Amino acid sequence: MTTVDPYSSSTPDPTMGSKTPFEFPREYHFPPFFTRQVNTTTHRSQLEKWSSLVQAYGKHHRLFKLSLSSPQAQDLFHNQTLDRRLSLADARELVEFMRQEGRAEWIGNPKDADVAYLYWRTPDEWARELEEWADATGQKNAVLTLWELTEGEATVGTDIRGLDQEILQKALQVLVKRGKAQIFGHGDEQGVKFF
Repeated sequence: MTTVDPYSSSTPDPTMGSKTPFEFPREYHFPPFFTRQVNTTTHRSQLEKWSSLVQAYGKHHRLFKLSLSSPQAQDLFHNQTLDRRLSLADARELVEFMRQEGRAEWIGNPKDADVAYLYWRTPDEWARELEEWADATGQKNAVLTLWELTEGEATVGTDIRGLDQEILQKALQVLVKRGKAQIFGHGDEQGVKFF
């Protein structure tokens, strides 16, 4: 029986994500990568490499939220071969670094939050993806439900399929502000029209 991490995606879909194992970068196989570096320049480089790793891992597994206490985070932050792990304090610092870079957003109070949105694509990037999809598929001026956007036949084979609903809302708000979309309805009965 497969267990589902409630923070990995809003809708588990066996067709989503890669079937191939994630390939960790070479830095992941060196013990110092898991130890906070004291030199400021080296530490910043370490955070940038960890950020790139987390984004690549999130994209590979289609993670839209990351709980620092989840099994997936434990898998990501723990190299069992080396028996080294990133401490919880260092993982929190990493997510905060990613937040400052626009690649993560804490859910709840940042001081004690355990879960963050993981932006391997930012809401702006998702907005651009949605706009390009609507243009390429002739969906402009048509009203679509949010379900159709993320689960409908028209999105099969696209990165939009299975998109977390909260991140979808953030991307749509970007388009609304730009005058490229309008949202109709409330709650589960929302729809969107692209211009």
